[in-house]
Amino acid sequence: MKTAEIEIPIVSVPLKGDLVIPENAIGIVVFSHGSGSSRFNPRNKLVAELMQQHGIGTLLFDLLTEEEDSIYENRFDIDLLTSRLIETTEWLMKYKEAKDLPIGYFGASTGAASAMRAAAYFGKNIKAVVSRGGRPDLAMTVLHLVTSPTLLIVGQMDVPVIQINKQAFDQFKSVKEMKIIPGATPLFEEPGKLMEVSDFAILWYKKYLILN
Repeated sequence: MKTAEIEIPIVSVPLKGDLVIPENAIGIVVFSHGSGSSRFNPRNKLVAELMQQHGIGTLLFDLLTEEEDSIYENRFDIDLLTSRLIETTEWLMKYKEAKDLPIGYFGASTGAASAMRAAAYFGKNIKAVVSRGGRPDLAMTVLHLVTSPTLLIVGQMDVPVIQINKQAFDQFKSVKEMKIIPGATPLFEEPGKLMEVSDFAILWYKKYLILN
């Protein structure tokens, strides 16, 4: 397994990231964090570690610098977050250790919106997308352009977000599925619930990352 703390040289500012590529990896999943989260988000780190155990590489990176994140409005600037995700993906596609591996996205909260917008931008170059408690309504105008198989995962107790995801689900023209985790609240903090999220996500990536 190759692990590296990297600096991603995008146009405006360098971004810090943690890239892990297991031996014989089937692909790499790029994480797009929700508002105010960083690559150190414990929930996404746990999901990433479980993916790595199943031969899936992961890239967790900071979409915003510390200075940018101190400006609250930046956390909800989906255009900015999407541009960062697009530039980072383009960098990853050329990175020596990863350039031949299929790429997927894992988006959480508002980060799911930037993942879906970036997936619409890249088309078939993004093989699979998973949203955890996501806000796809913030990308509603481009959901019909997403060609990547897309899995929406929502907690049963997160009623407003369930409704948002149901509305978004109808807009996708790609392969799609929606999973509601019983007894889970928005952050999936209940015992075992994040493991359920991870299991569904891993199965999704195993099915679609390797398809042309």
